[in-house]
Formats: sequence, structure tokens, C-alpha cells
Amino acid sequence: MGLWLLDTDTLARSRFVISPLAETVATLFGLEDAVATHPAQQRWLDVHVPAYRERAGRDPVAAAVMRAGYGHGWIADFLIPAPVGEGTPRIDEELHRVRTTPAASARADLVTALGGKPLPPVLHRDDLPERTADLLEWVWTHVVLPEWERRRRVLEADVVARTKQLSDGGWAEALDNLRPRTRWLGEGRLQVNAHAHPPRSIAGAQLLLVPVTPRSGWVTWDEPHRYAVVYPCSGVLTGQEDRPAPDALRALLGPHRARALTLLSTPLSTSQLVALTGLALGSVGRHLKVLLNAGLVRRRRAGRSVLYYRTGAGDQLVEAARDVRPVG
Repeated sequence: MGLWLLDTDTLARSRFVISPLAETVATLFGLEDAVATHPAQQRWLDVHVPAYRERAGRDPVAAAVMRAGYGHGWIADFLIPAPVGEGTPRIDEELHRVRTTPAASARADLVTALGGKPLPPVLHRDDLPERTADLLEWVWTHVVLPEWERRRRVLEADVVARTKQLSDGGWAEALDNLRPRTRWLGEGRLQVNAHAHPPRSIAGAQLLLVPVTPRSGWVTWDEPHRYAVVYPCSGVLTGQEDRPAPDALRALLGPHRARALTLLSTPLSTSQLVALTGLALGSVGRHLKVLLNAGLVRRRRAGRSVLYYRTGAGDQLVEAARDVRPVG
């Protein structure tokens, strides 16, 4: 499944989708791995992993599903259904698809994820999909839902950023580096992973691009109608990358305005800028107005949010300031 072959109709029907279930599954994988890549993630794990492990311990069947279906190089298909419908799907509808998976199909998916090895005895039962959906629902309710408004804004910002890349640089710009080993090769060829499978034609199907805030990703499909690439949002949105404003830019614009302009390499809402800068909402709004009037940023609406992002002039100013050397 390393190479997907697309036609112009597939590209024309492609779209970005925000999926609460994909966000929940990516969060579940993060709880399973419990490995932090930055201090903020470690604090998050310290809060949520103990409760997750207690919940998994109360349901050894669901815990065994996760041990079999994740972490062996292939994810059990029934855990990661491709989104359906228009707009953002409802979590209850997405969980229903997991819950109503035929038990035989779920077991077959788990065998595939285990590389053909036999299932442990605890998984020879018919309620695997229901128990799995219950665990996913717990993760959604107790971990994702309390943070969903913030996460949704981050996801919307990423969609705007990718859409801008698509309009500016075409599919190569939008699809390259969505996730490790994903690359647009041109001539209708999309490399989606490093698995040594024969190329698969998805001509006439719909290609879905699904961002998630955890550093996770996978490909999935609902043959023959839709195929999805789930990819992690850019690091600046999730707080993993935070380059300070160049000194020259701070001297020119002032420290707070320079900070805002530096952060806007990726579209952000005013509330996200407030969280990242620590400034009051009114102060952020005033700085954005000055940057807008100067032609250094633009804004556009994404769902219920208004997102700001740098113009070409803003990009050039930030990069030029980075190249300035202090005068001794």
C-alpha cells in the first residue's frame, strides 16, 4: 500500500476533513505509547495515563484488542475507519461504525495487524467491536472532549494552512511531508508509506486528508469509495515548535508585534495567539490590526474561527531579519 495512483477526478474530489474519531484514535495511541517528545506532552501524559491504564485494566478484552491491533507495524482496519459524509462527522456516528463492525471482520483485522499470528484466547469472542468502541468513547469523553474546542481550532488552522499551500504551490506543496514517508511524486502518484505493497489505483475515489493534533498518522480506506491520509498538525500549532522572534525584527516592530508575526508562519486564531504569547485579547487584536494595515498578514474564516497568517511580504521580512547579524 506504499503507492496510490490518482487521476484528475480523484484530485478534484479530494478534501480536508476534521474527524473527532481520528483525533480520539490518535490520542488513544499516544496513551498506549506514553512516550513524551517535549515537556508539555510529558505533563499531559502525567495527567491522563494513570486514568487510562486504570480504565484499560477494568476491561482486559479492550486492552488485548489494543495490544493486538496497534504497535506491530500495521493497525487493525476496524479501529481506523475513513470518515464519511460532508463536513465534520459526529463522534457518535463514527463510533457506531466501529461498534457495528462484524466480529469476524474485527478478528481478521487483528490477525493481519499481528502479521498472521494467532489471536490470544481472550480475543476469541463476538463483542470485540463493542468493547473497543466503549474504550474509544471513554477516551473521547474523558480526554479529548474537555480539550475539543482548543483542538478543533488547531485542526481548522492546519486545514487553512494546507489549503493555502495547495492554492499557492499545487498538490506537491500541499501533500509533501504530510507525515513521514508521504510524498507527492507527480504524474498522479502519491507515496503514502514505506510498505512494500504493489501500487494501488484509487482512480475515481475520494481522497480525504485528515489532520490530528497528536504526533501520529496512518492511512485507511473504505473501498472503493474513499481513501484517507491521517497526518499530524504542524508543530507550531500544537506548541511543539516555538522559535523566538529575531532581535532585528523586535527592534523594528516591537517585541510583541514581532512575536505575533513570527508565529503566523502557520494560520492562527486570536485565541491561539493569546495562548501562545500570554498577551491580553485586546492587545493581540491591536497588534494584528497594525500588521494587517501594513500588508504583513491576511485573515480568512475557517468554521467559527478567523485565522491570521503571514503574507509573502511578512515572510520576507521575518526571513530577512533572521539573516541580520549584530553590528559590533
